[in-house]
Amino acid sequence: MEDPHLRGSHRPFAGGADGSRGLLGLYNWEAKRYFGCSRRWRDIPKPSIAAVQGACIAGGLLLVWPCDLIVAADNARFSDPVVLMGIGGVEYHGHTWELGPRKAKEMLFTAKPVDAEEAHRRGMVNRVVPLAELDQQARALALEIAKMHPHALAMAKRAVNQTLDAMGQHAALQSCFDIHQLGHASAYAQTGEFVLMDHRGIKAAR
Repeated sequence: MEDPHLRGSHRPFAGGADGSRGLLGLYNWEAKRYFGCSRRWRDIPKPSIAAVQGACIAGGLLLVWPCDLIVAADNARFSDPVVLMGIGGVEYHGHTWELGPRKAKEMLFTAKPVDAEEAHRRGMVNRVVPLAELDQQARALALEIAKMHPHALAMAKRAVNQTLDAMGQHAALQSCFDIHQLGHASAYAQTGEFVLMDHRGIKAAR
């Protein structure tokens, strides 16, 4: 198995949108580049591990949540401040599945981050490790998993993902993506831009 873990740098781990193609173009672009890529990343047969340090903001969640396992440094924090932009959440709405409904609402309503320890308590993060040991611990976990039979791993992953989809995850994610697009449409109707930007609030949310 090739090195299967994803990590960010010490800089805030986030992402941005391309709104240069009009509302329909934006919908299609985000459906492919954000929602679609997150779904494909979730469903690749190989196990994937995210190693997270520092701030994982908005679009960073689209990369982290589809991974099978998350190892977080003790300084990691996770936030989705896009309500400050007039939108109800990022394109891949894992919030409710990852944190539970009430914590998901608090995360979105306040734009405040969830720290690594709380994310671990709620089952979003598998392990919290000292920052200096993050790469070592993530790689050790990857090497441990790599000893397993690849077909058995693929079937185990598929079984869990299929269970989530049978519980309605895929349909819910698609519905929330469409709701996300209503936020862009509302912002565009008000300002001619695809987001309502609160720079001060977003910086504070980091």
